[in-house]
Amino acid sequence: MKEIITEALAKSINYSDYRKLVSDLLEEGKSTGPNQSEALLNYSKLNDKRMKRLDKTVKLTESTKEIAASLEIPQTWLVLTEGWCGDAAQNIPVLNKIAEENKNISLQLVLRDEHPELMDAFLTNGGKAIPKMIVLDASKNVIDTWGPRPSTATQMVLDYKKEHGGLDAEFKKDLQVWYNKNKGENVQEDVVEILKK
Repeated sequence: MKEIITEALAKSINYSDYRKLVSDLLEEGKSTGPNQSEALLNYSKLNDKRMKRLDKTVKLTESTKEIAASLEIPQTWLVLTEGWCGDAAQNIPVLNKIAEENKNISLQLVLRDEHPELMDAFLTNGGKAIPKMIVLDASKNVIDTWGPRPSTATQMVLDYKKEHGGLDAEFKKDLQVWYNKNKGENVQEDVVEILKK
């Protein structure tokens, strides 16, 4: 496992480089990942706009700032993502804001489809759901994981699947509305719980 993590970290990029990668690919009419389609391209365009907006509008609570700033032992947050993923676009800007509060937190991103072994080691209910954050200590030991969604959104997904058998376009729209109303607060709550451990 440590070998897979070390290899992924060696190829990881920071948040600003990730944002540039997604934007540069869009200028070429592409999304991240080996599969290219009109749908993935359209999702990527929408997500690029979402991330731009969230980079400007996400506000951390005083409690989040305080707890993030108090971390004394270095951590790396290695996140599996793709530019076309709606959950990633809603959550990674919040993770970035939290990481910016403390030089001991290093946010590093890798593309899911370029790191299948890493993704396979951190599946969610058997699926390759992203974003998936792997919290590592200085020795690259896994302390915790988070994702692909904040806890409230995860419960919404479970409840909807139980009632309807799966997720449809209507639910996905409702989920984006929830993200917009929540403004990253649930992500902050979840990450604060990890930081307190």
